[in-house]
Amino acid sequence: MTPEHVAISVSNMERSVEFYTSVLGLRVARTIDSPPERGLGRIVGLPGCSAVIAHLVPEDGAPFMVELFEYRDPVGRPLARERSQADIGISHIGFASPDVRADYARLRELDVEFLGEPVEFRPGVWVVYFRGPDGEVCELRQAG
Repeated sequence: MTPEHVAISVSNMERSVEFYTSVLGLRVARTIDSPPERGLGRIVGLPGCSAVIAHLVPEDGAPFMVELFEYRDPVGRPLARERSQADIGISHIGFASPDVRADYARLRELDVEFLGEPVEFRPGVWVVYFRGPDGEVCELRQAG
């Protein structure tokens, strides 16, 4: 099996699509309306649920996708702000960066919230974590 996507439940699809496209450079490949009769509830264990879904892909055609879900029924609960990177479960979504320090400066100008500052974690490997629109944690990683 090969990893191919990560999914994020979001509170506002338009805001999240704007962030992941304008700020992080992905593009919308498709949007899907998923009313209850489409069967999403049978997949996710929420009978009768409905959602709108957006598939975002890298501009360069790399084989990966960020899948955004805005559940309309039921409406999702927000992430706990006190959740830390040490908590069990998926902790972050990683994005490759050609220059972490330059991207850090650009994203700070856009008022993106960072958990820390860029660190050279290993020789030539720079890493920094930041929050997406719903508090989800993302990583920029530059491999030398």
